[in-house]
Amino acid sequence: MTVKTPMPKAFHKVWAASGASSFGDGVYLAALPLLAASLTRNPVLLSVVTAAALLPWLFFGLIGGALVDRWDRRRTMWITDVARAALLFAAVGAIAAGWIGIPLLIGLAFLLGIGQILFDTAAASYLPELLERDPALLKRANARLRATVEASDRFVGPSAGAALFTLGRAVPLVTDAVSFVVSSLLIRSLPASPPKPAAAKGSLLKDARAGAAYLLRDPLLLGLSLRPALGNLAFSAGSAVFVLLAQDELHLGPTGYGLLISTEAVGGVLGSMLTTRLSDRLGIGGGLILTAAVLTVAQAGIGLTDSPVVVAAAMALRAAALGCTIVLAASVRQSVVPDELMGRVTAAGRLMALGAAPIGALLGGWLATVAGLRAPYLIGAGFLVASTLVSLTMTTNRKIESALAQAELTRRAAGGERAAPAIS
Repeated sequence: MTVKTPMPKAFHKVWAASGASSFGDGVYLAALPLLAASLTRNPVLLSVVTAAALLPWLFFGLIGGALVDRWDRRRTMWITDVARAALLFAAVGAIAAGWIGIPLLIGLAFLLGIGQILFDTAAASYLPELLERDPALLKRANARLRATVEASDRFVGPSAGAALFTLGRAVPLVTDAVSFVVSSLLIRSLPASPPKPAAAKGSLLKDARAGAAYLLRDPLLLGLSLRPALGNLAFSAGSAVFVLLAQDELHLGPTGYGLLISTEAVGGVLGSMLTTRLSDRLGIGGGLILTAAVLTVAQAGIGLTDSPVVVAAAMALRAAALGCTIVLAASVRQSVVPDELMGRVTAAGRLMALGAAPIGALLGGWLATVAGLRAPYLIGAGFLVASTLVSLTMTTNRKIESALAQAELTRRAAGGERAAPAIS
């Protein structure tokens, strides 16, 4: 019988901070389009507001990773949260003064997107530092964090954001700002990061390219990044026309559409909670292969049925498999990437994944126009077949176990760190 290593107390602060911040993010994500729609009915302007939050990843994602590798990660997180809170309070002041407009919202979304790059990359890099790169602890920690994000960001937060917006346009932004303040206070109380070894500071662009090159040269890390890239092509293609599919093919009204969306959050929470049990039985590589196959079947199922109940079940199953995939991939990456490259490699992987999303959305709109509303889901399932092949060839149990063993040998050779127990 394997004895589980207890989580350090500091992790519970990270967990609480993640819950507070994710709830605020969910509130904001629901309120931003409502606020924008109260200012304009122009679909192009509304889409620009939404896109402004993702554009920073395309422009600054790799640079953000390079900065995180230079800076103290804990300090980066809490200062970024303070800055994001200040931005939101400034927006509240603009609403109160009657200065709010679409250009201000675009700027707000863009600046908050830059903050998300720094915070998310620093958080992903700080966790293995906090847990001493113990693969078993990282897997459990990522499962808990992912379940919290699913529940707060995608289920409770959006519902609360829509309800708070009815009380006043500024109320959701105040709530999100307070969530960042709470998160920053919790993170500020965490143990300080160990000092980084003195190193010559070269070009940021050169550092950023080094992180991307490291990912592209490593078949395992490349496979872990290709999975979400192919997945985003498929999921974004379907998401771009999902509201039309729900209305025109499934004949659902606003309430039914909202309930359908909520099934994803429920599935995501359950999938994250089952991750450890799945990987214990099949291994991490086996778990990744299974989730890829499940994602393929679920995506095809949405495109092949006209039953809202079947679509809801497929969406929940898809979200569960996606939650497992994210936890397993993050845990492996955090265990095998050298600490000095963690921020840059994480950012490069996120850039690859997020860069595929707008391409998928455009493809989905075109496919729906020329071949019908079900085509984006059926063609998307083809991308997920390719994703399954990636898992079968690039992220197998043998390759993952070999990488984990090599990373452990490297840490032991460096000295001073305890050996991490094998994943059972």
